[in-house]
Amino acid sequence: MQLRMSLNCQSSFLHLLAAGLQAAEDVNVTFEDQQKINKFARNTSRITELKEEIEVKKKHLQNLEDACDDIMLADDDCLMIPYQIGDVFISHSQEETQEMLEEAKKTLQEEIDALESRVASIQRVLADLKVQLYAKFGSNINLEADES
Repeated sequence: MQLRMSLNCQSSFLHLLAAGLQAAEDVNVTFEDQQKINKFARNTSRITELKEEIEVKKKHLQNLEDACDDIMLADDDCLMIPYQIGDVFISHSQEETQEMLEEAKKTLQEEIDALESRVASIQRVLADLKVQLYAKFGSNINLEADES
């Protein structure tokens, strides 16, 4: 009997793992094994959330870059440009707005870099857990993400 783990059905997997692996290959599922499987599922879920957050921030960064480009194309140096701070729009000169946009871009890029660093860190943990779990359960466990 071969068990496949869908990352979306962790709880049913634990029940199947406990019952199925015993019958399949006499592999004991210890509490530590269950903890590793749970940790793998939590970290996989967290990576998905972080990647979604990165995509949102990258879109926001692209919007800021587009705004900078549009301001550069403006001919009138005396033009007051509204800049949103919270719920309020405050008018600034073209130069001040450009500086504020550059600072916002810098801050946003730092946030993106930090999130990408967290993803890389979690991926290292997942790789280690995969090695441990595949070493114990072999082909009786599937830790690959579903393509759907």
